[in-house]
Amino acid sequence: MSVFSASRRLGLRIAAATAVTVLTAALAACGDAAPTFKGSDISGTQLGRGMELTDTDGKTRQLSDFAGKVVVVFFGFTQCPDVCPTSLAELTEVMKKLGPDADRVQVLLITVDPERDTQEVLKQYVTAFDPRFLGLTGTPDQIKKAAASFKAYYAKAPTKDGNYTMDHTAAFYLLDGKGESRVLANNTLGVDALTHDIKELLKG
Repeated sequence: MSVFSASRRLGLRIAAATAVTVLTAALAACGDAAPTFKGSDISGTQLGRGMELTDTDGKTRQLSDFAGKVVVVFFGFTQCPDVCPTSLAELTEVMKKLGPDADRVQVLLITVDPERDTQEVLKQYVTAFDPRFLGLTGTPDQIKKAAASFKAYYAKAPTKDGNYTMDHTAAFYLLDGKGESRVLANNTLGVDALTHDIKELLKG
């Protein structure tokens, strides 16, 4: 192999490497960096598409009603002894931390206990945490369909006194302004991490 041939090949390799670097930089410049979430990134899962429920004023609601807002969905019930009030109290703190941006966020509590959570009871419960929070209910079949669309679990759990409580998924589902499911946040994630993820979605 001649020195000229070896030099030519080396030159071609350098040129090719330079071209790849330039192309990569150009592609990166064309789009925004992907957001980094504290919760689990569930982009592309299309959770919640089957949701059709009734709010506390009797109006039928779908995710499309909240277009342009980041939506936080939580499944719970008003007689929940600990997880639900704690989670909603955290969301209240998140809204405070967001300041003016909180008006671009909609928190939805979907009851898993429509038997006891009437529209009036649900409204009093959620608005006690923040007047902007919205409670959603429906027939048992509608609740079942909504939960299935989020792959959320719930079930009645009988108590010793002959009454019952509800076991249910304790997590926050964060959806972007286009109604796309983006983040699944464990209810132990914390106020700061939740605020961070919502701010990331508000940038979109």
